[in-house]
Amino acid sequence: MEGDVKSRITKKSLKLSKRNLIIAVAVFILLLIMPQFLSAYLNGVAVRVMIYILLVASMNIVNGYTGQFTVGQMGFANVGAYVTAIMMTNYEISFWIAVVVSGLAASLMGALVSYPARKLSGLYLAAVTLGFSEILRVIALNWISVTGGAMGIAGIPVPEIFGFRLSTPLSTFYMVFAFIVIMLICNYCVISSKVGRAWISIRENEEAAKSLGINTYRYKSLGFIYGGFWAGIAGAVMAVFYRFIDSNMFSMADNFDVLAMMIIGGQGTLFGPIVGSTLVIGSLEAFRFTAAYRGIIFGGVIIFMMWVRPQGILGKSTKDGPIKMFYNKLVSRSKANRKGGTA
Repeated sequence: MEGDVKSRITKKSLKLSKRNLIIAVAVFILLLIMPQFLSAYLNGVAVRVMIYILLVASMNIVNGYTGQFTVGQMGFANVGAYVTAIMMTNYEISFWIAVVVSGLAASLMGALVSYPARKLSGLYLAAVTLGFSEILRVIALNWISVTGGAMGIAGIPVPEIFGFRLSTPLSTFYMVFAFIVIMLICNYCVISSKVGRAWISIRENEEAAKSLGINTYRYKSLGFIYGGFWAGIAGAVMAVFYRFIDSNMFSMADNFDVLAMMIIGGQGTLFGPIVGSTLVIGSLEAFRFTAAYRGIIFGGVIIFMMWVRPQGILGKSTKDGPIKMFYNKLVSRSKANRKGGTA
């Protein structure tokens, strides 16, 4: 009997995985074909969306899977962008080498920030990571001999592959799309591994995880290191896409934008960063005509999402959302009043 139940559960999970695989393949094919029919402007917007997907996914590793609260992901992107820009402009090193070095340099920063942050949580951890990001931004602003200071670094070369220059928005789209596919595969493998299970156990109940012998400090640090790597990759891609970087591109406001995209898409989900980044960047572009009011609209969307679906669009549904809880409270009060009137 027990074997039959397990067999049915296994078949059901395989059926779901096949369905998800079919959807993923269909979306993959669509994204390969679609850019051919879009204008250069729309392909440029799509590249911006994908850069933020990398950033949001890197933050999602720490916030969504390990249950920490970091708000400093642009600091790692800052490191990745400047490492790539300096290596390509000053030393004429290939982008494909620079992007790997940028990811590793951002991972090193992740290891450094994880050491003082591993014993912190909540707003204290958020303050430390945000401060770390601002320190790196100020260093980039003032280290003029290396980073160019307020003038930044201009004229960053475009990547080349087999002699073909990736200088158009269309070619850049396919390059960044490849990075996203690789990242999704890596994230799926890591989250399904022993490391991912340890992260989730820490998120659900850190004390229980400790009692099971999980080294929570070590796994928290691994989350920062792994997340920092992909943020560094995003920074490297940002540098070659814009062909210019300065410290203003990694501001405090950008950190909160990344956080908002993660919350809207759904923390702790594989595809939440894709949904959140696409909706936010797409909405900002759609409401570009409203100029100064775009910030108000963006803030209103975040408040609405936190009220209606705080777990995000792709997040697991909770038993009672805020609106349902409010409705249940009104119903219970109404019933109590009726009972009081009858008595």
